[in-house]
Formats: sequence, structure tokens, C-alpha cells
Amino acid sequence: MTEPSHLTAVRESYDTVAADYARLVPEPAALDPVSRGLLASFAELTAAVGPVADLGCGPGKVTAHLAALGVPVFGVDVSPKMIGLARAAYPELRFAVGSMTALEIGSGELGGILAYYSTHHTPPQWLPAVFAEFHRTLAPGGRLMLAGHAGDGEHLRPTRAYGDHPVSYESHLLPPDRIADLLARAGLVVTTRVVQEPEGGSKRRAATFLAHKPR
Repeated sequence: MTEPSHLTAVRESYDTVAADYARLVPEPAALDPVSRGLLASFAELTAAVGPVADLGCGPGKVTAHLAALGVPVFGVDVSPKMIGLARAAYPELRFAVGSMTALEIGSGELGGILAYYSTHHTPPQWLPAVFAEFHRTLAPGGRLMLAGHAGDGEHLRPTRAYGDHPVSYESHLLPPDRIADLLARAGLVVTTRVVQEPEGGSKRRAATFLAHKPR
């Protein structure tokens, strides 16, 4: 089966920027209070129900943050170089190369999924397949936290990023209502929605959703 072109672009781009990305992206402890609070809420919801998959884990910083909060978590990322950095930095945790469009995880195996700024490179037409994978792999009652950039439907095509490396991925900034609707269509019940307007050094809105798979 031919890999979707957007996955190839994401893998190659993040393999290229991996070292500088790990250096430049802030630690979770340095995030704004709202973002830290939402991660803490997700940790409280999932600490006793695991396992929890951090999908699009990058160099593993948020995975390790959740683990420190008592969550039985492992990381998955499409970029082998990101996974290599995560394994080197956090050898006590489990990390695997994989794609959100076809997870190598059994149906109903997960107590939770974190997708933290990891779905905005997915073209909108592929999001139903990704969210269907979230639904499939979550156990009844399993929790989802999805956070990421939001917009009015614009597509961004940067040519360089993170240390001025060339990249070929695209970013798709969907309205929060559209994301919530797609989650609902996948059978996930959204219980919390937080939209943060740009402030400080941020240029974009951010939207965070807490949801669960019905029992």
C-alpha cells in the first residue's frame, strides 16, 4: 500500500529538523498555566486507567512529563530520528515509530490518547481516518486529549523551520467547531473545549479538547 504523501513529507521534514526541534521546543514545565493545567487534568483522568499513547510524541518531552505525573504512557511518532532522540533522552520509557493513520495497537487497548500539536499536518480529508483510529484503539470510557493550532481553515506551506532547515509539510488550521464535529462523527464525546487566543510570542489560536469513548 502506498504511503500518503503527507506522511512522507512529515517524516522527512521532522527527521531533518529533529535535533534543533528538540533543542528549541520548550519543556512542558515552561508552558503557559492553562496548557500546564490541561495536561495535569488529562494526567489525573488517565493515571489509573492506562496505557496511554502519546501520538506524535516527537522527542518525548511531553511523554516524560506525563510519566512524571504518574501516567503509564508510551510514545509513538512517524519520525525515526525523533524516536531515536526520545529513546536516548528517556531510556526508561517506551517509544515506537508509527503512524496515526494505521496504529499498530489492538482495538480497545488504550486507556487514553494524547495528540499534542500532532494532527495539524494531517490534511482535513484524512482526519476522519485518524479519529477513527483513536476511537478504535481506545477502550470504552478511554480518554482523549487533542491540542493544536486552530484557525479559519487556512493551509500554511512553510519552506524552512526549526534552525532554518528545509521542510515540505503543510499545516492545516481548522476552526475549533470543525474539529469538534469530526471528533463527534468518529464517535467520541467532547466534554471540554478550550480556545486560547494568541498572546505573548504566539501567532495563532490554540484549541484543546478533552473527550472520551462512550462505555
